[in-house]
Amino acid sequence: MTNHYPIGPIMLDVEGLTLAQHEQEKINHPNTGAVILFSRNFQSPEQVTELIKSIRAARNGAILIAVDQEGGRVQRFQNGFTRLPPASSYAQTPELAESAGWLMAAELLAVGVDFSFAPVLDIDCGISQIIGDRSFSTDPELAARLAGLFRKGMNEAGMAATGKHFPGHGAVALDSHLTLPMDERDLASILAKDLLPFKQLIKEGLEGIMPAHVVYPKIDPNPAGFSPFWIQQILRQELNFRGAVFSDDLSMAGAASAGSFPERARLAQQAGCDMLLVCNNPLAAELVLNALPIKQDSLREKRLQRMQAQPFMSREQLLNTGKWLQISNLINQHAQNNA
Repeated sequence: MTNHYPIGPIMLDVEGLTLAQHEQEKINHPNTGAVILFSRNFQSPEQVTELIKSIRAARNGAILIAVDQEGGRVQRFQNGFTRLPPASSYAQTPELAESAGWLMAAELLAVGVDFSFAPVLDIDCGISQIIGDRSFSTDPELAARLAGLFRKGMNEAGMAATGKHFPGHGAVALDSHLTLPMDERDLASILAKDLLPFKQLIKEGLEGIMPAHVVYPKIDPNPAGFSPFWIQQILRQELNFRGAVFSDDLSMAGAASAGSFPERARLAQQAGCDMLLVCNNPLAAELVLNALPIKQDSLREKRLQRMQAQPFMSREQLLNTGKWLQISNLINQHAQNNA
């Protein structure tokens, strides 16, 4: 097999701790580009390293491996990994944000993951339970500074960062996993507050962004991830973002208003998403893989290639470095103080 597939536009998941035969076939579909791992796919660092190797072996070409490993409530890999505190805890100790970004990335890279969907750039407005302490701060400037430091640490380890949830999920109470939240604010309010961390990190070279499954009805009738206005006009043109755009999971209730799964994928791609996530619904993933036209897009492929991890040391090598030991102890101590 000499013809290698490029990174395709769809991110799937797998069901268990090892790869099933039918999943190998899906991974080698020309439209597949990435696999996201969840807690159910993780038992130990050794097991997940083997799972990732088997995912890469199943594909004739490049594939990205991703996970949500922000820290706090959202940390899929725990056993054998440093428990990271929630993002809000760094406001008291800003110098730790960069170290935490490095540690999170270093531990993931050592098992073969390309990137974590982090940092969260939402501003905590005291309303959203789903965001809450996942936000670095209620103050947009402080949130931008801390998230920038966290990303800097990720980059130092060799990992690209993905800011989420554009243009801001912190001002709605509802959870887009379960319903479609509406944010009634006008564009000026969002530009003056929620967009500041995105603006700042884009200026610093942010590699990826994930839009929110939130509708801002005073601005545009579509959820941000299906909106050419938000993705092409605001993100690409006005903020000059050159990185990869990842849709939030198309299986979430917040995406249901866009129609059937193939229709959701088509609309998200038309709006400007480079990669479409279809998770926790293997049948839907299959439908989307087969319904989406197989088209090469060199610009999209180039943006997604930037999400590939830089070569990194093995887990054994990492755990033997003084840097890992020192930072892991610091973060453990910090997490205990904030428990």
